[in-house]
Amino acid sequence: MILTGGLKSLLPHVLRRIIRCNRLSISNTSGMAEGFKQANVVILHKSLADDFEKFCRANDGPLPLLYRSKPGDWKCPSLSSDSDIRTDCLQYRIYEHGACTGSLKSLKEYSEQLEDMVTFYLGCSFSFEKAVQNAGIPVRNVEQKCNVSMYKTAVPCYSVSTFCCNLVVTMRPIPESKLEGAVLATSELKEAHGAPIHMGDPGLLGIQDLSKPDYGDPVHLHPGDIPVFWACGVTGIEAVINCRAPLAFTHSPGCMFITDLKNDNVTVRSSREVPQVHCISQDPLHYSIVSAEAAQKIKTLETLIGTDPGERGVTHLQRQDELLKACLSISHARSVLITTGFPTHFTYEPPEENDGPPGALAVAAILQALEKEVAIVTDQRAMNLNKKIIEEAVQLGILMRPVPLLSYQRESADSALMFLCENGNPGRPRFDHLIAIERAGMAADGNYYNARKVNIKHLVDPIDELFLAAQTIPGVTTTGVGDGGNELGMGKVKDAVKKHIKNGDVIACDVEADFTIVAGVSNWGGYAIACALYVLSTCEIHDRYLRKAVGFPRVSKKMVWLSALPSVTKEEKLLKTLVRHGVRSGKTASLEMEVDGLPFYNTHSLMIEKLLQEAQQ
Repeated sequence: MILTGGLKSLLPHVLRRIIRCNRLSISNTSGMAEGFKQANVVILHKSLADDFEKFCRANDGPLPLLYRSKPGDWKCPSLSSDSDIRTDCLQYRIYEHGACTGSLKSLKEYSEQLEDMVTFYLGCSFSFEKAVQNAGIPVRNVEQKCNVSMYKTAVPCYSVSTFCCNLVVTMRPIPESKLEGAVLATSELKEAHGAPIHMGDPGLLGIQDLSKPDYGDPVHLHPGDIPVFWACGVTGIEAVINCRAPLAFTHSPGCMFITDLKNDNVTVRSSREVPQVHCISQDPLHYSIVSAEAAQKIKTLETLIGTDPGERGVTHLQRQDELLKACLSISHARSVLITTGFPTHFTYEPPEENDGPPGALAVAAILQALEKEVAIVTDQRAMNLNKKIIEEAVQLGILMRPVPLLSYQRESADSALMFLCENGNPGRPRFDHLIAIERAGMAADGNYYNARKVNIKHLVDPIDELFLAAQTIPGVTTTGVGDGGNELGMGKVKDAVKKHIKNGDVIACDVEADFTIVAGVSNWGGYAIACALYVLSTCEIHDRYLRKAVGFPRVSKKMVWLSALPSVTKEEKLLKTLVRHGVRSGKTASLEMEVDGLPFYNTHSLMIEKLLQEAQQ
């Protein structure tokens, strides 16, 4: 028997010959033939071959197709010389009607049945391990001399005919400081599954216990390691099980077919296509990926809205990359709750200002186009007003359909938890992300103040409590958008508000959001969020990560997203609607102009045009 030492430097054809002679005392091929591609193997009856190929094409993250044989062909000349798929894997599995009925060292005894069967060779993550090591990143399963950990997830693949299953992933612990390096090292190796599909808490994939992999061996994390998950070719085995074919064969997980192909055919990419990694949540721990080009566009959007036309000192409140991180978090959300409403005209009915609702509806519109659930929560006294505004926004084509309108009142200590979660259970939140746009925020003394230090608490429902409760619910993140420091979510920058904003020592909001977006006008913040979500949705790198590399890219919906973006025409129509219902401007006269006899910010239309131009170029 040949032991494991030195196998990593042997050429593939030598290793295949050794495997064929059954002379290896190892249980997996990880680390063998460094720099050469390895392959998962699925062997099916020829009647199923076309559908399985379509299944692979539809889920090319876990199932990158390297080669499909003809019926009865045991060789794969484009992948290797001198090979025989009946003997050249360390171990095989036999499946009958979806049940694994045994493990085999050779398929030669089934040569007659194999005459009517087709072999699929699918990319394997073992192929990229050398590239990861070359980037100075440890590969823990190789270090620990064990098979990689493989897990079934709760992520469904795109189904084709009888082939349907959930995604299977491999997990490799990566030091937090080297996450971006691991993404860079693997992203262009698409035939070896490419970039990771998840980084962080395994529970977000439906994986309950890393110490109990469904396939392979447990791989131990070192202090500071982050679990990083790649799509896995064992997904093909799950598809074979679910299709319940009378007879099928696969490699045994970890016992790959070693090809003669080197992993040196990496496409040279431009700097704008380089993926970036950003942490978007600490509880649960979650990272996202975006291209450098998309990230730069969003940073430009953030710079644009940071203009301070009223010279009120808001530039001192700005925090870098908050728009990017907030929108990455929103992009991953399934359901979003938006709140707005700042009563500044407290002697009028209604007392609302027109900064906030347009930005909130702009965000709602793009969320609808992205097929996310979205609702709006507002003050009880403003329910009828907002209902009319939403109805007219649908008529004007700003919204695809009405947005559910909610109100919140504190009735008991757990009211906020009951509102945000099913039956008050933090494990079942109704919303993944909360957004406040120009929403009156509670100060340190429990009151609510406008910019002139007037207490407006009697006009404000305690929606702040939802943001405070969200801090205790894993998986729920929050964003606050403001332009003066007294808005909900601005607690993150309250020290700067007290120092740089007039009356800041009194009016500063004390309630924090996870992400704080500061704009010269809060509506601009809403428009920037909408444009940034469009940028992320059209970013191929982010889209792949978002859909976990299964299914097809969503670029076909680009025109729907584009039509949902804010525009000067839409916002003029909406502002006219607001004025018609008695909603007034809350900003200084120097920021206003007349649009058909109605107030409109003199820099407003130009800002919208700049945001749209940056998002689309």
